Amino acid sequence: MGFNCGIVGLPNVGKSTLFNAITQTASAEAMNYPFCTIEPNVGRVAVPDERLNKLAKIASSEKIIASQIEIVDIAGLVKGASKGEGLGNQFLGHIRSTDAILHIVRCFDNENITHVNGSVNPIRDIEIVETELILSDIGSLRKKEENISRKNNPELNKMKNFIKKGIDWLEAGNLLSKLALSEEEQIIANTMQLITFKPILYVCNVSENDVSKGNAYSNQVKLFAKEKNAPMVIVSAEIESEIALIQNEEEKREYIESLGLSESGLSRVIKGGYNLLNLITFFTVGPQETHSWTVHKGAKAPSAAGVIHSDFERGFICAETISYEDYIACNGEAGAKASGKIRLEGKDYIVNDGDIFHFRFNV
Repeated sequence: MGFNCGIVGLPNVGKSTLFNAITQTASAEAMNYPFCTIEPNVGRVAVPDERLNKLAKIASSEKIIASQIEIVDIAGLVKGASKGEGLGNQFLGHIRSTDAILHIVRCFDNENITHVNGSVNPIRDIEIVETELILSDIGSLRKKEENISRKNNPELNKMKNFIKKGIDWLEAGNLLSKLALSEEEQIIANTMQLITFKPILYVCNVSENDVSKGNAYSNQVKLFAKEKNAPMVIVSAEIESEIALIQNEEEKREYIESLGLSESGLSRVIKGGYNLLNLITFFTVGPQETHSWTVHKGAKAPSAAGVIHSDFERGFICAETISYEDYIACNGEAGAKASGKIRLEGKDYIVNDGDIFHFRFNV
């Protein structure tokens, strides 16, 4: 099961620098000129979860394996991208294949780093990018409308109605993610790979001095995001690049704390992307390994079993289940069993975040 977030924004806002720090690689060339990134860079990153170490310590696990999500670094968009400016059509196509959007917004002044529009103005920059996404979706829906208008099929009427509703909403300058849809319309929208239907996390890239409290630019984005009912985080891509180079975890933690932070900005970005996709975590714990796994919120136990192996889902019998809190309080599986905290859950059980499972199956 793959989940991915696409990093978008104007050129020279710090997307590739941030991507390199997130993935702890130098695969995305970070240079001071527009369109440095042409083909999208892809990296898989571990989802930070402090529960993993606690579980592994109790179980004396040999290995710890964290859940991962995929991050896609997509080249900078410019005004006119929806009409092909700056190779825009190609870049917009890459965004369509992602599940969610991390919108990187420049919130720092630096005369040595060119701004594609000549000055720093985060709200203007956001609106430029989102206008291009809106125009791209209008074009996509109009093309779909033209294709199905030739067909005299009553079953397509619901799709025609959704397309008209979507175009009207977009032409008013709105993102489709904010459009109230029926369950039926939601299903239709899910089939169309519409960019503005994807959830957005705004990521303010600030200077080192502003990383703990933000600045006037990031405050503007905070208000904007609040109006849009969207999440936002503050990071410094340069600081995150430095953190990524520190190998010792204790030294890394000390450096982060010296900046007045409780965790790195990248942890907040990755967690934010995870939450944006409406995902939760369950665990398998044993002496060989402690492993975190990812499912959508609302998933049932057999679906969780299928994340590990399709045979587990196909032959699902039940799931031996311990909540994370009970596992910690009882100091492990033996203590949980002695305290009657292990439950047998069936096919209709809805997974809770932090559940620890041992699946019984037969194929």
